Amino acid sequence: MKYYLIAGEASGDLHASHLMASLREQDPQAEFRFFGGDLMAAQGGTQVCHYRHLAYMGFLPVLFHLRTILRGLRQCQADILQWQPDVLVLVDYPGFNMKVARFVRKHTSIPIVYYISPKIWAWKEHRIRAIRRDVDLLLSILPFEVPYYRDKHHYTVQYVGNPTLDEVTAYTGDYPADFATFSRQNGLDDRPILALLAGSRKQEIQANLPRMVQAVIPLSSRYQLVVAAAPGIPDDQYAKWLNATPIRLLRNQTYPLLQQATAALVTSGTATLETALFRVPQVVCYYMRAGRLVTWGRRLFLKVPFISLVNLIADKEVVPELVADGMNLSNLTTHLDAILPGGTGRQDQLQGYEEVAQKLGQPGAPTRAAQSILNLIANRK
Repeated sequence: MKYYLIAGEASGDLHASHLMASLREQDPQAEFRFFGGDLMAAQGGTQVCHYRHLAYMGFLPVLFHLRTILRGLRQCQADILQWQPDVLVLVDYPGFNMKVARFVRKHTSIPIVYYISPKIWAWKEHRIRAIRRDVDLLLSILPFEVPYYRDKHHYTVQYVGNPTLDEVTAYTGDYPADFATFSRQNGLDDRPILALLAGSRKQEIQANLPRMVQAVIPLSSRYQLVVAAAPGIPDDQYAKWLNATPIRLLRNQTYPLLQQATAALVTSGTATLETALFRVPQVVCYYMRAGRLVTWGRRLFLKVPFISLVNLIADKEVVPELVADGMNLSNLTTHLDAILPGGTGRQDQLQGYEEVAQKLGQPGAPTRAAQSILNLIANRK
């Protein structure tokens, strides 16, 4: 069968690549065509567009690149019509994907699956109308979404498990922790490591990394400071803040780095959950300009009390969240000190991670998602 997939950022590329692998296991004749990244390309098929050409966030960046985004949207829509897949699989990235879903629903009878559902429980709750109208099957990777959709919107969602749990479990099973080997291979020494994960987009890195660097530099005599480079972001985007510092940049080493890290500063996103599943105490960071205005607006428009997946899944504050004007040097320093060895918050955070893992359930999300997609196709024929 023919599968068309759309992922618009690094985490979506990762999750979609594992879904593609599971689809091929269950459908050896699977053909893939996709908007996505390098990991999806490694699974085979035809890459129509790399996500880096469309990965813009925030009002002004989207406005400045609107022509590029609209061109990519038209290209995607036309390509789906021409190829006529057996199913369209949308992976997160709702600003783009919901428009594709509307177009495909209006012009074709292709079944539409949404894997990693839009976060309407946080903002833009009105999207439930478009989901009802355009999406045939909504697959959730967050356990709290099932009662949210069921009880509030009377809409059926399938929880298939969390692919990040699969990915971390598979990695730790294949690569047992070995600090000495990791350090030797990356030119590091025997001091403990502080990891910096500053986001997957250029704008996130520009906003968060300078403040992270300020917070950790005073600890450079006791700890090795290491930044995990995001896929698709060139080294020169990091150099302006890392040059003339003892901070190292490692590429394609995020999981190995987290496996060895003592603590981490992490920009909100999938990385917060990855860090938790590696049992690394963290401070969640998300700086934005006009911080006081954003903090005020957050109370009005954001429908959930947390921004990190860790806290949302736990339904309580497990990790500290420094957002907007709260993401400043004083707060960073205070909260980082609390999660270092001997810190007052370290053990409580580690205990909270165990509760999060229990709520996520067992590995197997891509396999369950693939089976649900195949069942949908079979029932439509």
